[in-house]
Amino acid sequence: MLNELKIFNVTNRADPLLNDLYCEPAAVGKDNFPKNYLECKTGDNIYHKDPYYAEYVFQYWFWKNKLKNYNENAWLGFCQYRRYWLKEGYDKNITITRENLKDNILNTIPSSWKNYDAVIAKRIYVHNAKFTKLIKKGFRNYIKDPTILYDNKKHTVKLHFDMFHGYGILDKAIDLLNKNDRENFREYVNKNLFFNPHNMFISHSKIMDEWFKSVFDWLFKCEEKFGFKILTGYEKRLYGYLAERYLSYWFNKYTSPIEWDWVFVDMNKGKRTDV
Repeated sequence: MLNELKIFNVTNRADPLLNDLYCEPAAVGKDNFPKNYLECKTGDNIYHKDPYYAEYVFQYWFWKNKLKNYNENAWLGFCQYRRYWLKEGYDKNITITRENLKDNILNTIPSSWKNYDAVIAKRIYVHNAKFTKLIKKGFRNYIKDPTILYDNKKHTVKLHFDMFHGYGILDKAIDLLNKNDRENFREYVNKNLFFNPHNMFISHSKIMDEWFKSVFDWLFKCEEKFGFKILTGYEKRLYGYLAERYLSYWFNKYTSPIEWDWVFVDMNKGKRTDV
C-alpha cells in the first residue's frame, strides 16, 4: 500500500487490550507473549541486550529483518505500551484511559503530514528543575557554575542528563559520535531546554534506515566504552536514554519533522484482574 501507516507498539508485557488497538504488538523482555506479538529473537538481533537498550532491541531487529519488506512511501513508526500517538482532532478536554484509548489514538495518515517527511513526539521541557533536585542530583554541575541554581535558562538537556543518567556520561558519549555530528550535537544538548521524548518517531523507510545506521553506529561505540557491568537500576537503560536525546537532534537536522501529540496512559487503571 502506497499510503500505508504501520505503527509498532513496543511492550515488555502481554495485554489483551493491545490486540484491539490499531498498532501491532511488538514484544521485548521475558514475558510469555501470544503468537500474534512480533518478537525480536530471530535473524539479526540484539535480544540479549534488552535490559540496556529498551525499545531499541525491537527497533534494531525490525531494521535488520523487516524494514526492507515495506514500500518506500509507507509511514512506519513506533510507540510504547504506555505512550501512544494521538489522532488528529482528538478531544483535548477528556482524560484518555484504557477504556477510551482506541477511540483517540492515531489510525490514519493525517492530511497535515503532507509537507513533512517525519513525525516526532511533541517536545518536553526540562528547564523547571526543582531546587531540591538540583541540590541533590546536580551538585557537580552547580559547583562548576553556581548560577545554575537560580537561572533556569541553564537547565539544559545536558544538565538534565547529568542529573538523572550519570554525570559526564553524555559528554563522553558525544566524543564517540561521528565527526559530522559531534560538535553540533554537543551544542544542541548544551543550549536546548527541551527534547522530543520516548524514542517515538514515524517516517518513511529511507529515513528510518539512515537514522538506524547513525544511531546504532554510535550506540555500539558507546557500548564498547561503558559496557554493561556498571549499569544498574534506573541507569540500566543508558543506551536508550542516549538515543532519545540524539533522536531529537538528528531528526531536526536531517529531516523535515512535524511534532505530534502523544499521551501517557496508566495501563493498570481499569484493567481487569480476573482474566
